[in-house]
Amino acid sequence: MDRLSHMNSAQREGATTLAGPLLILAGAGTGKTRVITHRIAELIRSGVSPHRILSVTFTNKAAREMAERTSALLGKRRRSKPMICTFHSMCVRVLREEATSLGYPNTFAIYDRGDQESAARTALRDVRVGDKTMRPGDLLQVIGRWKSTGVLPETAAEHVDNDLEFLASVAYRKYQSNLKAAGAVDFDDLLLLTNRLFDEFPAALQRQQQRFDHVQIDEYQDTNGAQFRLVEALVRPHHNLCVVGDDDQSIYGWRGAELRHILGFATIFPGTKTIRLEENYRCTDRILELANRLVRHNRGRHEKALRPNKKSTHDVRFLEFEDEQTEAERVAAEIKFLINRKNVPPADIAILFRTNEQPRPIETELRRQQIPYLLVGGQSFFDRREIRDILA
Repeated sequence: MDRLSHMNSAQREGATTLAGPLLILAGAGTGKTRVITHRIAELIRSGVSPHRILSVTFTNKAAREMAERTSALLGKRRRSKPMICTFHSMCVRVLREEATSLGYPNTFAIYDRGDQESAARTALRDVRVGDKTMRPGDLLQVIGRWKSTGVLPETAAEHVDNDLEFLASVAYRKYQSNLKAAGAVDFDDLLLLTNRLFDEFPAALQRQQQRFDHVQIDEYQDTNGAQFRLVEALVRPHHNLCVVGDDDQSIYGWRGAELRHILGFATIFPGTKTIRLEENYRCTDRILELANRLVRHNRGRHEKALRPNKKSTHDVRFLEFEDEQTEAERVAAEIKFLINRKNVPPADIAILFRTNEQPRPIETELRRQQIPYLLVGGQSFFDRREIRDILA
């Protein structure tokens, strides 16, 4: 096992436990991607054909990174490769082969947001619901929530809580029939229709089950009901399922993610082996001490405690302010002190925000104190067209 000598004992155990069901609880910065990619490599070295392995993650970027790392471990000359993809790209592949069973062409179009809003507007007009009652974006939000939990158009009326949602359920049926007539699906349909295919056409499900002997799911704490149903159906014959995630990092409840999937994994899949990755390579001891202390207050969680791989000579300070203006002044003054008195390069200083709307007071104060800054992931308040017009 010299090739795994750079791993700690928990990482090696995760990479070499090849039969499922397996739950790997991977805290932040504990090297989960390394474990996932090495586990794929170990499966192949044990004799599993690469094309019999399915590894699913949530973003195209993460899938590309995982594929690149796996290729680096195995060598790029291999003709056969594991299928590393997102849930949605996996569903596209299935539906391109099987969509005719559901009355869609295999060449179906996938609507983008603009197409969806146009279709929603048409559906609302068809059922005589005006814009003042419900906007297309509001309808799409409700439909998206229903689709993420597997609610079909014909049963949506059973899931309404008020009159507006009842109108949405009527418009949902029309929206869906219009899409089908156009030979189109939206992004959420990819999961919904694949589950419908598996429920209504056992032969189609069996064909997909027979493709893969091993299935891995990354970021399992973020799975919604539709994604869980897909996974459960695919591994039903063998339960060679490895899921990797951290219930403490679940932040997508508003998007339909259900924490019970990771919390109840061992109950859903009897015989589960659980491995905890707790050695953190990203943060210092003082940061982890505070993080562990804070997250212990979470209700219903897998017990774990991250351990630091490195120590810090800096304290973590927690400061409270009366209002956002006082906060902005104090933060800017602290940064100016670090730059002018401690010779800290501005590029070594970062300010993190929860939303894109929060930076404005601090941005204003940084400009007032002539501190250079770069806003990443959003538009500067002072670069907005209406603000430039006012300043001009």
